Amino acid sequence: VQLQASGGGLVQAGGSLRLSCVVTGRAFSNYATGWFRQAPGKGREFVAAISWSGDTTMYADSVKGRSTIFRDNAENTLYLQMNSLKPEDTAVYYCAARRYSGVRPESYEYEYWGPGTQVTVSS
Repeated sequence: VQLQASGGGLVQAGGSLRLSCVVTGRAFSNYATGWFRQAPGKGREFVAAISWSGDTTMYADSVKGRSTIFRDNAENTLYLQMNSLKPEDTAVYYCAARRYSGVRPESYEYEYWGPGTQVTVSS
């Protein structure tokens, strides 16, 4: 399974971005997926996750109410819509996949990772 994230960039505080992650190599609908991020000097942290059917989602408190995770199984693509961005959202964002249906916030639960996309929010 290969993952490729895109959609990062530089945005002003209060702005929006939509991250995309194309998953190839296996049946995308068999994998639960998630987004994580890593800011400079910090560890990787959970952002959001979605089940393989898309009917269950989970969010970190830091992004809840400002972000929406969703997926298009027909297009093998995972998305993260981020609104009301804050400077503390600045990080490299990674998409990840796990071979089970359920959503989990722990990074070690995910076997497959993409190379990340940089999000920078200016104040």
